[in-house]
Amino acid sequence: MPLEGHWRKQKTPLRKLTPRERRVGVAVLAVTVAAMLVVIFVAGIGFSRSGPEQGCIRVVVAGKTGGEVVAGCGTQAEAICAHSAKFDDPRSRDVTANCRAQGIPLTADASPEAGAS
Repeated sequence: MPLEGHWRKQKTPLRKLTPRERRVGVAVLAVTVAAMLVVIFVAGIGFSRSGPEQGCIRVVVAGKTGGEVVAGCGTQAEAICAHSAKFDDPRSRDVTANCRAQGIPLTADASPEAGAS
């Protein structure tokens, strides 16, 4: 059974905040919100990466522990494309599609026009 005045005593604050304490609280909240907005803004536009250069491939494919980047330029890109063209799995299809988009032959002795068809 509740005692008389018990609820009021439990809900009454010990003391009220002073105007200075309220201003400090508002300032801390404003700085925190501003910092969060800066982090979101920088993460959203600050680290974009342009596409690969001509004659290079860079594609993110499914790996054992998540996204894996397959990248190469020149003869290394041609070797990656020729190797991927031998298989018919989603990973290889992604790599060969990127090879076609970059105009890299899918066989070691083919021209770029033959690989793009």
